[in-house]
Amino acid sequence: MAKLIVDGQEIEVPAEYTLLQACEAAGAEIPRFCFHDRLSIAGNCRMCLVEVKGGPPKPTASCAMAVRDLRPGPNGEPPVIMTKSPMVKKAREGVMEFLLINHPLDCPICDQGGECDLQDQAMAYGADKNRYAENKRAVEDKYIGPLVKTVMNRCIHCTRCVRFTTEVAGVSELGAIGRGEDMEITTYLERAMSSELQGNVIDLCPVGALTSKPYEFHARPWELIKTESIDVMDAVGSNIRVDARGREVMRIVPRINEAVNEEWISDKTRFVWDGLRTQRLDQPYLRVDGRLRPASWAEAFAAIAAKVKATRPERIGAIAGDLASVEEMFALQALLGRLGSKSLDCRQDGTRLDPKLGRASYLFNAGIAGIEQADGLVIVGANPRREAPVLNARIRKRWLKGNFKVVLIGERADLTYDHEYLGAGPETLAGLVDNPPAGLQKPLWLIGQGALARPDGQAVLALAAKAALAAGAVKEGWNGFSVLHTAAARVGGLDLGFVPGEGGLDAAAMARAGALDVLFLLGADEIDVEPGAFVVYQGTHGDKGAHRADVILPGAAYTEKSGTYVNTEGRVQFANRAAFPPGDAREDWAILRALSDALSARLPYDSLGALRAALYAAVPHLAAIDAVAPADAAAIPALAGLGGAPDKAGFVSTIPDFYLTNPIARASAVMAECSALASGALAMAAE
Repeated sequence: MAKLIVDGQEIEVPAEYTLLQACEAAGAEIPRFCFHDRLSIAGNCRMCLVEVKGGPPKPTASCAMAVRDLRPGPNGEPPVIMTKSPMVKKAREGVMEFLLINHPLDCPICDQGGECDLQDQAMAYGADKNRYAENKRAVEDKYIGPLVKTVMNRCIHCTRCVRFTTEVAGVSELGAIGRGEDMEITTYLERAMSSELQGNVIDLCPVGALTSKPYEFHARPWELIKTESIDVMDAVGSNIRVDARGREVMRIVPRINEAVNEEWISDKTRFVWDGLRTQRLDQPYLRVDGRLRPASWAEAFAAIAAKVKATRPERIGAIAGDLASVEEMFALQALLGRLGSKSLDCRQDGTRLDPKLGRASYLFNAGIAGIEQADGLVIVGANPRREAPVLNARIRKRWLKGNFKVVLIGERADLTYDHEYLGAGPETLAGLVDNPPAGLQKPLWLIGQGALARPDGQAVLALAAKAALAAGAVKEGWNGFSVLHTAAARVGGLDLGFVPGEGGLDAAAMARAGALDVLFLLGADEIDVEPGAFVVYQGTHGDKGAHRADVILPGAAYTEKSGTYVNTEGRVQFANRAAFPPGDAREDWAILRALSDALSARLPYDSLGALRAALYAAVPHLAAIDAVAPADAAAIPALAGLGGAPDKAGFVSTIPDFYLTNPIARASAVMAECSALASGALAMAAE
C-alpha cells in the first residue's frame, strides 16, 4: 500500500493503482473518455489530466501513471495530487475545446443524446466559447453490420471499440487507419463484424459514433420505463435492463453483475427485442377440421377438459420449454400431479441429466467467476463461443492472464483463444482417464450439451466425471466439474424435479406417435411431436409448437411476466415484468391456475405470492435470490461409478445457429439478418 494526498485528503491505496483510480478512491471525480476499467490503457483522450505536485510543470494523464511512479516530497512527505487546481481546470477546458473542434452539432438527432459522456463532460468541464472557426472535417460512415450504426463524424478516437473487439471479444475486426486528422476507425474492408459480442461497443462509445442500428430514432432515454431483469437467451443468466415505452420493449441493455456477466451481454440478448412484437399469439386458438380458428378462453378450456377427462392419467404428459420460468413449471408439475400423470420432462433436447444423480451432476460447479481461478480447461462437447458468448469472454479473460492451457474434445471451433484439439468423441475422453492433464492445481472440466444430449449421454457424463476425478478437478475447496447448459429453464426444472416419475415417459418418448393421448407443451418449440396426441400448446409465438397444436393458449414472454430463473451455475435470479402481454395473452402460471379449475384439479394458489410460498416450501434454496446453493461434491464420485458404454460418434454442438435458438429469436428480423450473414461467412470460409 502507498500513501498519497488527493485534494488535501490523505489516503492509502495499492501501489499498482493508477492515479485515476487513486483519485476516485479519495472521492474525486475524474472525467475520461478513453479509460475503461476492463480495457487496456490507451491514454488517448487526455481528459483525465491532474496536477502532480513535485512532478513535471504540466498536467499529467492520470489513467497512464501508476501510484508507484510518484516521488515523495523532499522530506519524505506523501505525493500530492490536485484535481481542481487552476492548471487542471484550464487543461481540461483546452482538451474539451480540441475535442469539439470537429464534433458535429448532432445532439438533437443523435441517439446518444441524454446518455452522452461528451455532453455531460462538456457541460461540467468545458468552456462556454470555442476559438475555432475553421470547417469541420467530414468522415464517411462505415458499414460494420446490421447491429451497429456508425456516424464517424462524431468519433473522437478514444479506441474503446478497437480495444474491446481485440481484447474482450477476441475478434480483431476494428482498427484505425490514417494519421492525425485523417485517422479513421474502420473494419478495413467494410465487412460486417462477426463477433457475438459486438453490440457492447454501443455502450462503450462515449460520443454516439457507434449506436444501435435497430433502435435508431425509436425513442429518447427519458421516455422509457427501465426495468431490471434477467436474460433467457442462454443459460448464463446475464443481468439486463429492459427499456419499454407503453406496451413495447424498445431496447435491452446490460446491468453490471461481476459474478455473472460483468457488464457485457451477447448480441442475441441485446437485439432480440423486435422478435417480441412479431408472430405473437394474442388469443386462444382451437383446431377444427384440421384448421386453427380463434376461440374464447372458455371454449379452449372446455375442449381441453373434455379430452383430459376422457383420458387415463398414464396417457397424459407435459414438456416444458427452454424459456419457462420456475413458477410456471412448478404450477404445471403440480397440475400433472393432480391429474395423476408421471410423464413430464424439462429436457426437450434429450440431455441425460437427472436430479436423482445429485445437484452437482448438472451444475457449473466452479461458478462463472470461478473460471478466473482455474489454471487449465478441458472442454468436452461444447462450443462456448456459440452456446454462451459472455462465458466464453470470461474464459478468454483468464487465458489472457497466461498459464492457462485449454484443450478441446468435440467439434473443431474458433473459440477466440488458443487451444489444443485432442479429438472428436468419447474415445479421446476415455484416454484422459489414464493420462490426465498434468501439473494443474485447479483444472476446470466444461461439459457441454453436445456430449450429453445423445442416447449415451449418461455414460459420457459418467466418463467425464471419472476423467475429471483422475485430473484432480474435484477436491477440498475446488469443484471443477462444470456442466454448461444452453437453456435458461433447464437448471430450474431439474431443481424442481421436472423429470419423469417412476413409470413415466421422457420428452423423446412422449413425442413419439401413439405414446400419449394428451400432451401439454409449455413453450416447447425445439421438439418434433409426431401425430397422434392431442397437443395443448401454451406459448408466445407461432412457432413449431403452435403449428402442431390442437389448442393454443397465448402466454407471456420473459419481459412480460415476473419469474425466477436459475442459471447454469445454480444462481437463482429474478426477472421483473417490463411490459404487458398482447391481446388476450396471460401470464403462464395464471393460465394453468384457471385451467386447473376447468379440469377439476384446482391448484391451491390464487396469486403469484401464494404460488411462490408453495414453491419455496417445496424447494427452499429457490428463495435465496442472487445466491448459489452449494451442491454436494460427493455426487461426482458416485456419478463416475455409474459406468456405461459410450458410443464412438463424435460430439456435435446442440446450437447449429447462434442467432435462431428459440421462438423469440426466430421471430426477429434482426436475428434473421445476422444468421444469414453468419451462414454466408461460414460458406466463404469453407470454400
